[in-house]
Amino acid sequence: MASNDNERFCELLRSTGRENIEYVIEDLEAYGFFEAPASVRNHYNHPGGLVQHSLSVYDAAVMLREGLIKMRPDIEEKLPMESVIIASLLHDTCKANIYRMVSRKRKNEIGMWEDVQEYEVNYSQLPMGHGEKSVVMLLRSGLDLEDDEILAIRWHMGAWCVDTSQIEQERSYRVAVAQSPLVPLIHSADTISSQLLERDA
Repeated sequence: MASNDNERFCELLRSTGRENIEYVIEDLEAYGFFEAPASVRNHYNHPGGLVQHSLSVYDAAVMLREGLIKMRPDIEEKLPMESVIIASLLHDTCKANIYRMVSRKRKNEIGMWEDVQEYEVNYSQLPMGHGEKSVVMLLRSGLDLEDDEILAIRWHMGAWCVDTSQIEQERSYRVAVAQSPLVPLIHSADTISSQLLERDA
């Protein structure tokens, strides 16, 4: 299953024909992207969960894109598939090297203490903002990102990652959403995936 997910993930990236995509894949492997969870306790918090989440976001983004094009045919040229693939699959690149497995004591269902293995987050590797870190890591890998892709990856968490005490940041987010349909598309796909598709009914 995980191997199939990894293959599909890499095949989709390669389908973009983007220069240096092999370097990106090599770096993702080195960062531990393909073994990482998508979260500590919430959605897909198991080894390989990050790849599964990324593919889930891609599937949701494609579904949303198709629906939008039916309603607004003029929007198709503003949502090229290549950019949807890049932004959806690589939006959480920043999570590749932040999780580590630790052993902790926890009471079980009958009140007995036992050792459990769980993830914790370690931000010591390039400590900076969530979306910004993904963009920087991809640029370092040699990926020539389009402006819309940079904006979609940077703002993929939507208003949740806007510091409203910083007027410049709030304005930047608003302009990004107004300027690039890819921004709300990736944010919506990420939300649908993490909050609906990846959780038990």
